[in-house]
Amino acid sequence: MLYQIYETQRSLMEPFADFAQAASKLYSNPLSPLGQTGLSQRVSAAYDLLYRLGKDYEKPTFGIQSVAVDGVEVAIHERIEMDKPFCELRRFKRFSDDAATLNKLKGQPVVLIVAPLSGHYATLLRDTVRTMLGGHKVYITDWKNARMVPLDDGEFHLDDYVNYVQEFIRYLQGLYGNVHVISVCQPTVPVLAAVSLMASRGEKTPRTMTMMGGPIDASRSPTAVNNLAMNKSYQWFENNVIYRVPGNFPGSGRRVYPGFLQHTGFVAMNPDRHLNSHYDYFLDLVKGDNSSADSHRKFYDEYNAVLDMDADYYLETIQTVFQEFKLVRGTWEVKNPKGQLELVRPQDIRHTALLTIEGELDDISGSGQTEAAHGLCANIPNHRSHHLEVQGAGHYGIFSGRRWREVVYPCVREFILENNSDGAGKARKPSVQAPLRKTRAKKTTARKSAARKSAGRSRACPLPCGGEWVAWQPVSWTCCRKRSASAAGIQIAPVMPKPLPAAWPTSTNVRQAVLRAWPDWPRCSIVTPNH
Repeated sequence: MLYQIYETQRSLMEPFADFAQAASKLYSNPLSPLGQTGLSQRVSAAYDLLYRLGKDYEKPTFGIQSVAVDGVEVAIHERIEMDKPFCELRRFKRFSDDAATLNKLKGQPVVLIVAPLSGHYATLLRDTVRTMLGGHKVYITDWKNARMVPLDDGEFHLDDYVNYVQEFIRYLQGLYGNVHVISVCQPTVPVLAAVSLMASRGEKTPRTMTMMGGPIDASRSPTAVNNLAMNKSYQWFENNVIYRVPGNFPGSGRRVYPGFLQHTGFVAMNPDRHLNSHYDYFLDLVKGDNSSADSHRKFYDEYNAVLDMDADYYLETIQTVFQEFKLVRGTWEVKNPKGQLELVRPQDIRHTALLTIEGELDDISGSGQTEAAHGLCANIPNHRSHHLEVQGAGHYGIFSGRRWREVVYPCVREFILENNSDGAGKARKPSVQAPLRKTRAKKTTARKSAARKSAGRSRACPLPCGGEWVAWQPVSWTCCRKRSASAAGIQIAPVMPKPLPAAWPTSTNVRQAVLRAWPDWPRCSIVTPNH
Protein backbone atom coordinates (compact mmCIF):
# COMPACT_ATOMS: atom_id res chain seq x y z
CA MET A 1 0.00 0.00 0.00
CA LEU A 2 2.85 2.39 0.81
CA TYR A 3 4.24 2.05 -2.71
CA GLN A 4 0.88 3.00 -4.22
CA ILE A 5 0.63 6.03 -1.91
CA TYR A 6 4.12 7.11 -2.88
CA GLU A 7 3.40 6.81 -6.60
CA THR A 8 0.14 8.74 -6.21
CA GLN A 9 1.94 11.51 -4.36
CA ARG A 10 4.67 11.60 -7.02
CA SER A 11 2.12 11.83 -9.81
CA LEU A 12 0.33 14.69 -8.04
CA MET A 13 3.58 16.56 -7.49
CA GLU A 14 4.82 16.20 -11.07
CA PRO A 15 2.79 19.09 -12.61
CA PHE A 16 3.79 21.39 -9.74
CA ALA A 17 7.44 20.50 -10.28
CA ASP A 18 7.10 21.28 -13.98
CA PHE A 19 5.45 24.61 -13.12
CA ALA A 20 8.29 25.44 -10.71
CA GLN A 21 10.84 24.73 -13.44
CA ALA A 22 9.03 27.01 -15.90
CA ALA A 23 8.66 29.75 -13.29
CA SER A 24 12.36 29.55 -12.46
CA LYS A 25 13.29 30.07 -16.11
CA LEU A 26 10.79 32.91 -16.41
CA TYR A 27 12.29 34.83 -13.47
CA SER A 28 15.89 34.17 -14.56
CA ASN A 29 15.47 35.19 -18.21
CA PRO A 30 16.87 38.72 -18.69
CA LEU A 31 14.44 39.30 -21.59
CA SER A 32 11.43 38.60 -19.37
CA PRO A 33 9.78 41.53 -17.55
CA LEU A 34 9.68 39.41 -14.39
CA GLY A 35 13.43 38.93 -14.68
CA GLN A 36 13.98 42.68 -14.24
CA THR A 37 12.58 42.92 -10.72
CA GLY A 38 14.80 43.28 -7.67
CA LEU A 39 13.96 39.88 -6.19
CA SER A 40 13.92 37.95 -9.47
CA GLN A 41 17.17 36.10 -8.73
CA ARG A 42 15.92 34.89 -5.35
CA VAL A 43 12.52 33.92 -6.69
CA SER A 44 14.10 32.02 -9.57
CA ALA A 45 16.44 30.21 -7.17
CA ALA A 46 13.54 29.28 -4.89
CA TYR A 47 11.51 27.86 -7.78
CA ASP A 48 14.53 25.96 -9.08
CA LEU A 49 15.09 24.38 -5.65
CA LEU A 50 11.40 23.49 -5.43
CA TYR A 51 11.60 21.85 -8.85
CA ARG A 52 14.58 19.72 -7.86
CA LEU A 53 12.93 18.64 -4.62
CA GLY A 54 9.75 17.59 -6.39
CA LYS A 55 10.98 16.12 -9.69
CA ASP A 56 11.27 12.42 -10.48
CA TYR A 57 14.88 11.33 -10.98
CA GLU A 58 15.28 8.84 -13.79
CA LYS A 59 18.24 6.55 -14.43
CA PRO A 60 21.25 8.67 -15.47
CA THR A 61 23.48 7.82 -18.41
CA PHE A 62 27.20 7.17 -18.19
CA GLY A 63 27.74 9.86 -20.81
CA ILE A 64 31.41 8.99 -21.40
CA GLN A 65 32.14 10.16 -24.95
CA SER A 66 35.93 10.09 -24.89
CA VAL A 67 38.95 9.60 -22.61
CA ALA A 68 42.63 10.44 -22.86
CA VAL A 69 45.08 7.57 -23.28
CA ASP A 70 48.65 8.84 -22.83
CA GLY A 71 47.63 12.25 -24.10
CA VAL A 72 45.68 10.95 -27.12
CA GLU A 73 41.91 11.46 -27.13
CA VAL A 74 40.12 8.15 -27.68
CA ALA A 75 36.44 7.85 -28.63
CA ILE A 76 34.16 5.66 -26.46
CA HIS A 77 31.23 3.61 -27.72
CA GLU A 78 29.00 2.20 -24.99
CA ARG A 79 27.07 -0.95 -25.85
CA ILE A 80 25.27 -3.87 -24.21
CA GLU A 81 27.39 -7.00 -24.48
CA MET A 82 25.05 -9.40 -22.64
CA ASP A 83 21.43 -8.90 -21.63
CA LYS A 84 20.11 -10.90 -18.68
CA PRO A 85 16.66 -10.52 -17.07
CA PHE A 86 18.04 -8.52 -14.13
CA CYS A 87 21.36 -7.21 -15.44
CA GLU A 88 23.13 -5.91 -18.53
CA LEU A 89 26.83 -6.41 -19.11
CA ARG A 90 27.99 -3.14 -20.66
CA ARG A 91 31.16 -2.64 -22.62
CA PHE A 92 32.93 0.68 -23.19
CA LYS A 93 34.74 0.06 -26.46
CA ARG A 94 37.54 2.45 -27.34
CA PHE A 95 38.29 3.65 -30.88
CA SER A 96 41.28 5.51 -32.29
CA ASP A 97 42.68 6.22 -35.75
CA ASP A 98 46.19 6.58 -34.32
CA ALA A 99 48.06 3.33 -35.13
CA ALA A 100 50.39 3.47 -32.12
CA THR A 101 47.54 4.21 -29.72
CA LEU A 102 45.38 1.47 -31.22
CA ASN A 103 48.16 -1.07 -30.80
CA LYS A 104 48.55 0.00 -27.19
CA LEU A 105 44.81 -0.36 -26.53
CA LYS A 106 44.79 -3.92 -27.84
CA GLY A 107 47.41 -5.01 -25.31
CA GLN A 108 45.82 -3.52 -22.19
CA PRO A 109 44.22 -5.67 -19.44
CA VAL A 110 40.52 -6.53 -19.37
CA VAL A 111 38.62 -5.41 -16.28
CA LEU A 112 35.14 -6.42 -15.13
CA ILE A 113 33.73 -3.87 -12.70
CA VAL A 114 30.94 -5.40 -10.62
CA ALA A 115 28.70 -2.52 -9.59
CA PRO A 116 26.66 -2.65 -6.38
CA LEU A 117 23.00 -3.61 -6.38
CA SER A 118 22.11 -1.67 -3.26
CA GLY A 119 19.76 1.12 -4.30
CA HIS A 120 21.72 3.19 -6.82
CA TYR A 121 22.40 2.57 -10.50
CA ALA A 122 25.76 1.48 -11.86
CA THR A 123 26.29 5.05 -13.10
CA LEU A 124 27.36 5.82 -9.53
CA LEU A 125 30.70 4.37 -10.68
CA ARG A 126 30.99 6.72 -13.65
CA ASP A 127 34.24 8.22 -12.35
CA THR A 128 35.60 4.73 -11.71
CA VAL A 129 34.84 3.67 -15.28
CA ARG A 130 36.17 6.86 -16.85
CA THR A 131 39.48 6.60 -14.99
CA MET A 132 39.91 2.87 -15.68
CA LEU A 133 39.33 3.41 -19.41
CA GLY A 134 42.65 5.25 -19.63
CA GLY A 135 44.54 1.96 -19.26
CA HIS A 136 42.08 -0.94 -19.46
CA LYS A 137 39.34 -2.60 -21.48
CA VAL A 138 36.34 -2.01 -19.25
CA TYR A 139 33.09 -3.92 -18.74
CA ILE A 140 30.54 -3.20 -16.01
CA THR A 141 27.46 -4.89 -14.58
CA ASP A 142 24.46 -2.59 -15.01
CA TRP A 143 21.72 -3.91 -12.71
CA LYS A 144 18.12 -3.33 -13.76
CA ASN A 145 15.38 -1.70 -11.74
CA ALA A 146 13.31 -4.64 -10.45
CA ARG A 147 10.05 -2.77 -11.04
CA MET A 148 10.83 -2.81 -14.77
CA VAL A 149 11.31 -6.61 -14.87
CA PRO A 150 8.07 -8.53 -15.66
CA LEU A 151 7.00 -11.30 -13.32
CA ASP A 152 7.38 -13.75 -16.21
CA ASP A 153 11.17 -13.35 -15.90
CA GLY A 154 11.06 -15.04 -12.50
CA GLU A 155 12.56 -14.16 -9.13
CA PHE A 156 16.06 -12.94 -8.38
CA HIS A 157 18.00 -14.37 -5.44
CA LEU A 158 21.45 -13.76 -3.99
CA ASP A 159 22.44 -17.08 -5.55
CA ASP A 160 21.45 -15.68 -8.95
CA TYR A 161 23.73 -12.70 -8.38
CA VAL A 162 26.64 -15.08 -7.72
CA ASN A 163 25.78 -17.11 -10.83
CA TYR A 164 25.54 -13.96 -12.97
CA VAL A 165 29.05 -12.92 -11.90
CA GLN A 166 30.43 -16.35 -12.76
CA GLU A 167 28.76 -16.23 -16.17
CA PHE A 168 30.20 -12.80 -16.94
CA ILE A 169 33.69 -13.92 -15.87
CA ARG A 170 33.52 -17.01 -18.10
CA TYR A 171 32.26 -14.91 -21.01
CA LEU A 172 35.22 -12.51 -20.78
CA GLN A 173 37.64 -15.38 -20.27
CA GLY A 174 36.33 -16.88 -23.49
CA LEU A 175 37.01 -13.61 -25.34
CA TYR A 176 40.35 -12.61 -23.86
CA GLY A 177 41.79 -15.61 -22.02
CA ASN A 178 41.29 -14.09 -18.58
CA VAL A 179 40.04 -11.02 -16.72
CA HIS A 180 40.59 -8.84 -13.67
CA VAL A 181 37.59 -8.25 -11.38
CA ILE A 182 36.88 -5.11 -9.35
CA SER A 183 33.97 -5.10 -6.91
CA VAL A 184 32.75 -1.99 -5.11
CA CYS A 185 30.91 -2.17 -1.78
CA GLN A 186 28.03 -4.71 -1.71
CA PRO A 187 29.27 -7.03 -4.52
CA THR A 188 32.51 -7.85 -2.71
CA VAL A 189 30.64 -10.67 -0.96
CA PRO A 190 29.01 -12.35 -4.01
CA VAL A 191 32.17 -11.80 -6.09
CA LEU A 192 34.29 -13.58 -3.50
CA ALA A 193 31.69 -16.37 -3.46
CA ALA A 194 31.70 -16.60 -7.27
CA VAL A 195 35.50 -16.85 -7.53
CA SER A 196 35.59 -19.31 -4.62
CA LEU A 197 33.11 -21.62 -6.34
CA MET A 198 35.05 -21.47 -9.60
CA ALA A 199 38.25 -22.33 -7.73
CA SER A 200 36.57 -25.23 -5.92
CA ARG A 201 35.48 -26.72 -9.25
CA GLY A 202 38.96 -26.37 -10.70
CA GLU A 203 37.91 -23.68 -13.20
CA LYS A 204 40.20 -20.88 -14.32
CA THR A 205 39.78 -17.96 -11.93
CA PRO A 206 40.37 -14.24 -12.61
CA ARG A 207 43.93 -12.98 -12.46
CA THR A 208 43.06 -10.49 -9.73
CA MET A 209 40.27 -9.50 -7.37
CA THR A 210 40.12 -5.90 -6.16
CA MET A 211 37.60 -5.40 -3.37
CA MET A 212 36.69 -1.89 -2.30
CA GLY A 213 34.76 -0.93 0.83
CA GLY A 214 32.67 -4.08 1.14
CA PRO A 215 31.12 -5.98 4.10
CA ILE A 216 33.11 -9.21 3.84
CA ASP A 217 32.87 -9.50 7.64
CA ALA A 218 30.13 -7.10 8.78
CA SER A 219 30.71 -8.02 12.43
CA ARG A 220 33.94 -6.02 12.45
CA SER A 221 33.62 -2.34 13.44
CA PRO A 222 29.87 -2.29 12.72
CA THR A 223 28.51 0.98 11.35
CA ALA A 224 25.02 2.45 11.65
CA VAL A 225 24.06 0.62 8.45
CA ASN A 226 25.35 -2.68 9.84
CA ASN A 227 23.63 -2.17 13.19
CA LEU A 228 20.24 -1.65 11.56
CA ALA A 229 20.59 -4.89 9.60
CA MET A 230 21.86 -6.81 12.64
CA ASN A 231 19.43 -5.46 15.25
CA LYS A 232 16.22 -6.08 13.30
CA SER A 233 14.97 -9.58 12.58
CA TYR A 234 14.50 -11.10 9.14
CA GLN A 235 10.74 -11.03 9.73
CA TRP A 236 10.86 -7.33 10.58
CA PHE A 237 12.42 -6.49 7.24
CA GLU A 238 9.98 -8.74 5.38
CA ASN A 239 6.96 -7.19 7.09
CA ASN A 240 8.01 -3.54 7.04
CA VAL A 241 10.08 -2.76 3.94
CA ILE A 242 8.83 -5.17 1.27
CA TYR A 243 6.03 -4.00 -1.05
CA ARG A 244 4.54 -4.95 -4.39
CA VAL A 245 5.17 -2.89 -7.52
CA PRO A 246 2.11 -0.82 -8.56
CA GLY A 247 0.24 -1.57 -11.76
CA ASN A 248 1.75 1.24 -13.86
CA PHE A 249 5.12 -0.54 -14.22
CA PRO A 250 6.13 -3.63 -16.26
CA GLY A 251 7.01 -5.46 -13.03
CA SER A 252 3.54 -4.99 -11.58
CA GLY A 253 2.97 -7.32 -8.63
CA ARG A 254 6.66 -8.11 -8.04
CA ARG A 255 7.78 -8.05 -4.39
CA VAL A 256 10.55 -5.46 -4.02
CA TYR A 257 12.46 -3.33 -1.58
CA PRO A 258 11.52 0.09 -3.05
CA GLY A 259 14.25 2.49 -4.01
CA PHE A 260 12.48 5.42 -2.37
CA LEU A 261 12.78 3.68 1.02
CA GLN A 262 16.50 3.12 0.43
CA HIS A 263 16.89 6.77 -0.55
CA THR A 264 15.08 7.88 2.60
CA GLY A 265 17.51 5.79 4.63
CA PHE A 266 20.49 7.35 2.85
CA VAL A 267 19.27 10.88 3.61
CA ALA A 268 18.36 10.02 7.21
CA MET A 269 21.98 9.03 7.89
CA ASN A 270 23.16 12.64 7.35
CA PRO A 271 20.09 14.95 7.23
CA ASP A 272 21.99 18.08 8.29
CA ARG A 273 24.54 17.60 5.51
CA HIS A 274 21.83 17.35 2.85
CA LEU A 275 19.91 20.32 4.28
CA ASN A 276 23.02 22.48 4.21
CA SER A 277 23.86 21.28 0.71
CA HIS A 278 20.47 22.38 -0.64
CA TYR A 279 20.67 25.71 1.16
CA ASP A 280 24.13 26.30 -0.32
CA TYR A 281 22.69 25.44 -3.73
CA PHE A 282 20.04 28.14 -3.25
CA LEU A 283 22.70 30.69 -2.29
CA ASP A 284 24.86 29.70 -5.29
CA LEU A 285 21.93 30.36 -7.61
CA VAL A 286 21.30 33.75 -6.00
CA LYS A 287 24.98 34.68 -6.36
CA GLY A 288 25.12 33.36 -9.92
CA ASP A 289 27.77 30.76 -9.08
CA ASN A 290 26.85 28.41 -11.93
CA SER A 291 29.89 26.16 -11.44
CA SER A 292 28.95 25.24 -7.86
CA ALA A 293 25.29 24.90 -8.80
CA ASP A 294 26.18 22.50 -11.63
CA SER A 295 28.26 20.40 -9.26
CA HIS A 296 25.28 20.15 -6.90
CA ARG A 297 22.98 19.11 -9.76
CA LYS A 298 25.36 16.44 -11.02
CA PHE A 299 25.76 14.92 -7.57
CA TYR A 300 22.06 14.84 -6.71
CA ASP A 301 20.98 13.72 -10.18
CA GLU A 302 22.96 10.58 -9.38
CA TYR A 303 22.26 10.37 -5.66
CA ASN A 304 18.48 10.77 -6.02
CA ALA A 305 18.17 8.23 -8.84
CA VAL A 306 17.39 4.94 -7.10
CA LEU A 307 16.15 1.53 -8.15
CA ASP A 308 14.02 -1.21 -6.59
CA MET A 309 15.62 -4.51 -5.56
CA ASP A 310 13.89 -7.86 -5.78
CA ALA A 311 12.64 -8.84 -2.33
CA ASP A 312 14.27 -12.28 -2.30
CA TYR A 313 17.68 -10.88 -3.16
CA TYR A 314 17.41 -8.10 -0.58
CA LEU A 315 16.22 -10.29 2.28
CA GLU A 316 18.76 -13.02 1.56
CA THR A 317 21.56 -10.43 1.54
CA ILE A 318 20.43 -9.11 4.93
CA GLN A 319 20.32 -12.63 6.35
CA THR A 320 23.50 -14.02 4.75
CA VAL A 321 25.83 -11.03 5.10
CA PHE A 322 24.63 -9.05 8.11
CA GLN A 323 22.81 -11.48 10.38
CA GLU A 324 24.26 -14.97 10.02
CA PHE A 325 27.70 -13.99 8.60
CA LYS A 326 27.65 -17.16 6.50
CA LEU A 327 30.70 -16.27 4.41
CA VAL A 328 33.10 -15.83 7.33
CA ARG A 329 31.61 -18.76 9.24
CA GLY A 330 31.99 -21.11 6.28
CA THR A 331 28.29 -22.06 6.16
CA TRP A 332 27.20 -20.35 2.93
CA GLU A 333 25.85 -22.69 0.27
CA VAL A 334 24.98 -21.32 -3.16
CA LYS A 335 22.54 -22.97 -5.54
CA ASN A 336 24.04 -23.26 -9.02
CA PRO A 337 21.96 -23.07 -12.25
CA LYS A 338 21.52 -26.86 -12.11
CA GLY A 339 19.84 -26.59 -8.71
CA GLN A 340 22.77 -28.11 -6.77
CA LEU A 341 24.04 -26.56 -3.52
CA GLU A 342 27.77 -25.76 -3.39
CA LEU A 343 29.67 -24.66 -0.29
CA VAL A 344 31.58 -21.40 -0.63
CA ARG A 345 35.25 -22.06 0.25
CA PRO A 346 37.47 -18.95 -0.21
CA GLN A 347 40.46 -21.01 0.97
CA ASP A 348 40.32 -22.84 -2.37
CA ILE A 349 41.43 -19.69 -4.21
CA ARG A 350 45.13 -20.06 -5.03
CA HIS A 351 45.84 -18.45 -8.39
CA THR A 352 44.04 -15.10 -8.03
CA ALA A 353 45.82 -12.08 -6.55
CA LEU A 354 43.86 -10.10 -3.96
CA LEU A 355 43.79 -6.38 -3.21
CA THR A 356 41.43 -4.97 -0.57
CA ILE A 357 40.82 -1.23 -0.17
CA GLU A 358 39.19 0.61 2.71
CA GLY A 359 38.54 4.28 3.45
CA GLU A 360 39.76 5.56 6.80
CA LEU A 361 36.49 7.46 7.38
CA ASP A 362 34.10 4.98 5.76
CA ASP A 363 30.78 5.13 7.63
CA ILE A 364 29.08 2.40 5.57
CA SER A 365 31.63 -0.44 5.60
CA GLY A 366 33.60 -0.23 8.84
CA SER A 367 37.32 -0.65 9.39
CA GLY A 368 38.54 -4.18 8.77
CA GLN A 369 35.38 -5.46 7.08
CA THR A 370 36.94 -5.67 3.63
CA GLU A 371 40.40 -6.61 4.89
CA ALA A 372 38.81 -9.74 6.38
CA ALA A 373 38.95 -11.28 2.88
CA HIS A 374 42.67 -11.98 3.39
CA GLY A 375 41.99 -14.22 6.34
CA LEU A 376 39.41 -16.16 4.33
CA CYS A 377 41.64 -16.51 1.26
CA ALA A 378 44.37 -18.22 3.27
CA ASN A 379 46.06 -19.92 0.31
CA ILE A 380 46.73 -16.87 -1.84
CA PRO A 381 50.54 -16.37 -1.82
CA ASN A 382 51.79 -13.61 0.42
CA HIS A 383 53.37 -11.58 -2.39
CA ARG A 384 50.01 -11.48 -4.22
CA SER A 385 47.94 -10.33 -1.24
CA HIS A 386 47.72 -6.60 -0.48
CA HIS A 387 45.62 -4.20 1.59
CA LEU A 388 45.33 -0.43 1.23
CA GLU A 389 43.73 1.97 3.72
CA VAL A 390 43.12 5.38 2.15
CA GLN A 391 43.77 8.13 4.66
CA GLY A 392 41.02 10.75 4.92
CA ALA A 393 38.69 8.94 2.49
CA GLY A 394 35.06 8.12 3.17
CA HIS A 395 33.02 5.42 1.46
CA TYR A 396 32.57 7.19 -1.87
CA GLY A 397 36.10 8.62 -1.85
CA ILE A 398 37.70 5.25 -2.56
CA PHE A 399 36.01 4.90 -5.97
CA SER A 400 35.29 8.47 -7.08
CA GLY A 401 36.77 11.92 -6.74
CA ARG A 402 40.30 13.16 -6.20
CA ARG A 403 41.47 10.46 -3.79
CA TRP A 404 40.27 7.74 -6.14
CA ARG A 405 42.15 9.26 -9.08
CA GLU A 406 45.34 10.27 -7.25
CA VAL A 407 45.73 7.57 -4.57
CA VAL A 408 43.58 4.52 -5.22
CA TYR A 409 43.69 4.19 -9.01
CA PRO A 410 47.52 4.21 -9.28
CA CYS A 411 47.59 1.35 -6.77
CA VAL A 412 44.92 -0.60 -8.64
CA ARG A 413 46.65 -0.02 -11.99
CA GLU A 414 50.03 -1.25 -10.74
CA PHE A 415 48.44 -4.20 -8.95
CA ILE A 416 46.70 -5.31 -12.15
CA LEU A 417 49.84 -4.88 -14.27
CA GLU A 418 51.99 -6.84 -11.84
CA ASN A 419 49.56 -9.75 -12.03
CA ASN A 420 48.72 -9.60 -15.75
CA SER A 421 50.58 -12.62 -17.10
CA ASP A 422 49.04 -13.54 -20.44
CA GLY A 423 46.06 -13.03 -22.75
CA ALA A 424 45.43 -9.31 -23.19
CA GLY A 425 48.96 -8.28 -22.37
CA LYS A 426 52.29 -9.57 -21.07
CA ALA A 427 53.18 -9.11 -17.44
CA ARG A 428 55.61 -6.30 -16.92
CA LYS A 429 57.50 -4.85 -14.04
CA PRO A 430 56.33 -1.32 -13.19
CA SER A 431 58.97 1.24 -14.09
CA VAL A 432 58.44 3.11 -10.84
CA GLN A 433 58.04 1.97 -7.29
CA ALA A 434 54.56 0.53 -6.94
CA PRO A 435 52.08 2.96 -5.34
CA LEU A 436 50.99 0.07 -3.13
CA ARG A 437 54.28 0.34 -1.31
CA LYS A 438 54.32 4.12 -1.38
CA THR A 439 51.00 4.27 0.46
CA ARG A 440 52.08 1.69 3.00
CA ALA A 441 49.52 -0.87 1.92
CA LYS A 442 49.57 -3.92 4.19
CA LYS A 443 50.19 -7.46 2.97
CA THR A 444 48.02 -9.79 4.98
CA THR A 445 47.44 -13.51 5.07
CA ALA A 446 46.08 -15.97 7.58
CA ARG A 447 49.56 -17.36 8.08
CA LYS A 448 50.74 -14.02 9.43
CA SER A 449 47.88 -13.45 11.85
CA ALA A 450 49.40 -15.47 14.68
CA ALA A 451 52.69 -13.59 14.39
CA ARG A 452 50.89 -10.25 14.52
CA LYS A 453 49.25 -11.06 17.82
CA SER A 454 52.62 -11.21 19.49
CA ALA A 455 54.84 -8.95 17.41
CA GLY A 456 52.46 -6.04 16.78
CA ARG A 457 52.19 -3.76 13.83
CA SER A 458 52.39 0.03 14.01
CA ARG A 459 49.95 2.50 12.57
CA ALA A 460 50.22 6.26 12.33
CA CYS A 461 48.77 8.34 15.12
CA PRO A 462 44.96 8.17 14.81
CA LEU A 463 44.62 11.81 15.86
CA PRO A 464 45.26 14.66 13.40
CA CYS A 465 48.31 15.86 15.34
CA GLY A 466 51.30 14.20 13.68
CA GLY A 467 52.19 12.44 16.92
CA GLU A 468 55.25 10.22 17.09
CA TRP A 469 55.57 6.76 18.64
CA VAL A 470 56.50 6.92 22.32
CA ALA A 471 56.85 4.47 25.22
CA TRP A 472 54.14 1.84 25.51
CA GLN A 473 51.84 1.15 28.38
CA PRO A 474 49.44 -1.82 28.09
CA VAL A 475 45.83 -1.20 29.06
CA SER A 476 42.87 -3.50 29.53
CA TRP A 477 39.57 -2.95 27.76
CA THR A 478 37.24 -4.48 25.17
CA CYS A 479 38.11 -3.39 21.66
CA CYS A 480 35.65 -2.35 18.97
CA ARG A 481 35.87 -5.81 17.37
CA LYS A 482 34.70 -7.53 20.55
CA ARG A 483 38.10 -9.08 21.26
CA SER A 484 39.91 -8.79 24.57
CA ALA A 485 43.01 -6.64 24.82
CA SER A 486 45.18 -9.71 25.23
CA ALA A 487 43.80 -11.30 22.05
CA ALA A 488 43.96 -8.12 19.99
CA GLY A 489 47.26 -6.99 21.53
CA ILE A 490 46.09 -3.41 21.85
CA GLN A 491 48.33 -0.85 23.50
CA ILE A 492 47.89 2.87 23.93
CA ALA A 493 50.59 5.47 24.67
CA PRO A 494 51.44 7.54 26.58
CA VAL A 495 49.89 7.13 30.04
CA MET A 496 46.13 7.67 29.96
CA PRO A 497 45.09 11.07 31.38
CA LYS A 498 41.98 9.35 32.73
CA PRO A 499 40.74 5.76 33.12
CA LEU A 500 39.50 3.85 30.09
CA PRO A 501 35.85 2.78 29.96
CA ALA A 502 35.07 -0.82 30.80
CA ALA A 503 33.71 -1.46 27.33
CA TRP A 504 34.45 0.26 24.07
CA PRO A 505 31.47 1.43 21.93
CA THR A 506 30.91 -1.18 19.21
CA SER A 507 29.29 1.20 16.73
CA THR A 508 32.33 3.44 16.23
CA ASN A 509 35.89 2.84 15.18
CA VAL A 510 38.87 3.32 17.44
CA ARG A 511 39.82 6.71 16.07
CA GLN A 512 36.36 8.21 16.66
CA ALA A 513 36.16 6.71 20.13
CA VAL A 514 39.58 8.09 21.13
CA LEU A 515 38.70 11.54 19.83
CA ARG A 516 35.47 11.53 21.80
CA ALA A 517 37.01 10.20 25.02
CA TRP A 518 40.13 12.40 24.98
CA PRO A 519 39.38 15.54 22.92
CA ASP A 520 42.20 17.52 24.60
CA TRP A 521 44.83 14.81 24.38
CA PRO A 522 47.11 16.07 21.57
CA ARG A 523 49.65 13.26 21.12
CA CYS A 524 48.79 9.60 21.19
CA SER A 525 49.23 6.46 19.13
CA ILE A 526 47.43 3.15 18.91
CA VAL A 527 48.92 -0.14 17.82
CA THR A 528 46.47 -2.86 16.88
CA PRO A 529 48.49 -5.95 15.87
CA ASN A 530 45.44 -8.08 15.11
CA HIS A 531 43.42 -5.41 13.31
